[in-house]
Amino acid sequence: MTAGIVLVPDPRRSLLLSQAQPSCGSDPMRTARAWAVAFLVIAAAVVAAEAKSKLKTCDKGWECSGSIYCCNETITDYFQVYQFENLFSKRNSPVAHAVGFWDYHSFITAAAVYEPLGFGTTGDKETKMMEIAAFLGHVGSKTSCGYGVATGGPLAWGLCYNHEMSPSQDYCTPNYLYPCAEGASYYGRGALPVYGNYNYGIIGDALNVDLLHHPEYLEQNATIAFQAAIWRWMTPMKKKQPSAHDVLVGNWKPTNNDTLSNRLPGFGLTMNILYADQICGQGYIDPMNNIISHYQYYLDLMGVGRQKSGDNRDCADQVPFNPSYKAATS
Repeated sequence: MTAGIVLVPDPRRSLLLSQAQPSCGSDPMRTARAWAVAFLVIAAAVVAAEAKSKLKTCDKGWECSGSIYCCNETITDYFQVYQFENLFSKRNSPVAHAVGFWDYHSFITAAAVYEPLGFGTTGDKETKMMEIAAFLGHVGSKTSCGYGVATGGPLAWGLCYNHEMSPSQDYCTPNYLYPCAEGASYYGRGALPVYGNYNYGIIGDALNVDLLHHPEYLEQNATIAFQAAIWRWMTPMKKKQPSAHDVLVGNWKPTNNDTLSNRLPGFGLTMNILYADQICGQGYIDPMNNIISHYQYYLDLMGVGRQKSGDNRDCADQVPFNPSYKAATS
């Protein structure tokens, strides 16, 4: 059953109509103008209502449905298996630490949850490809075991890991919303590694998966691991702050305070959103440069070209949105 359009009486219409009624001794020209204004307002309201009711949505089957974004190219239209294999060519090498875990199918299955929300389906083809390259650039950098003289080069080793190796702690901190589960450890796991009981809890709620009691799911199920990473990419951490997705596809405009803080649209701001002062505001440090290098390398491999990586690629001089010292003292 589908809901019809409910027309609610518009008080402006009643007022305009009452004003348009001729009265004894009224000026015919004035009356005509009043009727004309009333007609225009009513016509505009009807057109707006019809446009809203006819907002186009599309159905692309399992990958994307029920959204205006699904009327655009979906990720499988421009990013195929061979491209995924090119980006992560060394992930199944014998010396890798997550052999057989990560694959294209898991990524696309996870992405399909967010494509109706605009992930990889916003803007023209180049914008879409740039978003996928940017997201996977972060993923590749954070899961790489590449080094300077590694076979294939240091940028070919993304998705080498699916969890932190030899964690030094369990990352359990007191939190009344997401208290630590008995026996659980909250070390880094996933495509964009998740740390700490609070983060496992909030992401688990978003995915409807009990990650608080079963954090190991992020190193046991690649689809869930990708879903957690895409959720982080698509979700602002605080009100009035953008998501990495919004920044990359051009949906965000900086405030005066952002401009004064050197927070400008570009790939650099996605690092600010995801890592804050772990990466940003510290000059041209190696971890930041490594993320940028992965992004540009993936743009090249996807046929977009690193020259399209745009302005404001780094966050060397940006003031972090959510600095860790505030979290520690709040």
